[in-house]
Amino acid sequence: MRRATRTRSRASWLKRAVIATSLALIAPLCTAVVGTVPTASAAFNPDGFDFWVDTEMGPIKSRIFRAADGNTDRVVYALDGMRARDDLNGWEIETEVSRALTAANINVVMPVGGQSSFYLDWATRSTFLGLDSLGGSSTGSAAIGSAAIGSAVAPTDVAGKRNRYVWETTLTQTLPAALQSQLGFSRTNNGVFGLSMGGSAALTLAAYYPQQFSFAGSFSGFLNISAPGMREALRAAMISAGGFNIDAMATPWSPQWLRIDPFVFAPQLQANGTRLWVAAGSALPGPGDISGPAEVVQGMPLEALSLAGTRAFELRMRSIGANNITYSYPATGIHNWKNWENEVYQMIPDLSAHIG
Repeated sequence: MRRATRTRSRASWLKRAVIATSLALIAPLCTAVVGTVPTASAAFNPDGFDFWVDTEMGPIKSRIFRAADGNTDRVVYALDGMRARDDLNGWEIETEVSRALTAANINVVMPVGGQSSFYLDWATRSTFLGLDSLGGSSTGSAAIGSAAIGSAVAPTDVAGKRNRYVWETTLTQTLPAALQSQLGFSRTNNGVFGLSMGGSAALTLAAYYPQQFSFAGSFSGFLNISAPGMREALRAAMISAGGFNIDAMATPWSPQWLRIDPFVFAPQLQANGTRLWVAAGSALPGPGDISGPAEVVQGMPLEALSLAGTRAFELRMRSIGANNITYSYPATGIHNWKNWENEVYQMIPDLSAHIG
């Protein structure tokens, strides 16, 4: 009996040691690929209201901003980045895009939550070597993860850890059905856009749900995730952004992994005739982009990574004759909200012309 207890203790210790060692090895990479660098602070917008739906993940909130003319046919979904919070969507916290969109007579749906989810239906809930959290505690303590990467790890009772992420189902079935029945919002010819993680997700949703999404915008998205080194870069980022395990989302080179790679499913977007707006900054800072070392260490390398994948995606689309796309490559711009907010303002006329 004692021997069995010692064996279990040794196995538990080994799991923690492996995790700690792995995190220590990828910590430098996390510094470069960790999430976003905020440069604005719009915060709560009283023009919006909370809209809740019950899902397999539990109650999920969205923030709704109504079109100025009161129409219900023109709808756009605004997706957050990898460090999505559970109180407000980053587009509301950091930008004023909701006001510009509603002034253009577009209803805005901002889903709240989904940290590191890529807005997908995951294969399973997130664990590491059988442990519920990086620190191995069922209470959400994450000492190992916090020490290794200098970032708070989401507790184990959040969606994606206590249960499986089902964001794709939520955004294409549960939420639009509720919006239609309660607010009269159209479920067809909607738009969807997002930044970073949300940019990749916007193209994924448009590829597989063309009736719902006739327009998709990606800002600094990861559009070639099967490129060498990309999976491990995203693995590091997802550990930093909440302590989520990429293998729970999709195992390496599985059909699910290839299904969510924009470079792979590019022909589907062409076949759908989806109108796209695809953007990435140069990774060179412009006026006001640099206010401290974080922008240099995080914002510039991550935008360079996004730019490389976006350029590869462009070549892929051009190689198959896809031309229903606007590409935007500003001369300056790093991985931050200033860059993404500016892109939305430029995109609005094109979005407006292709939804509803």
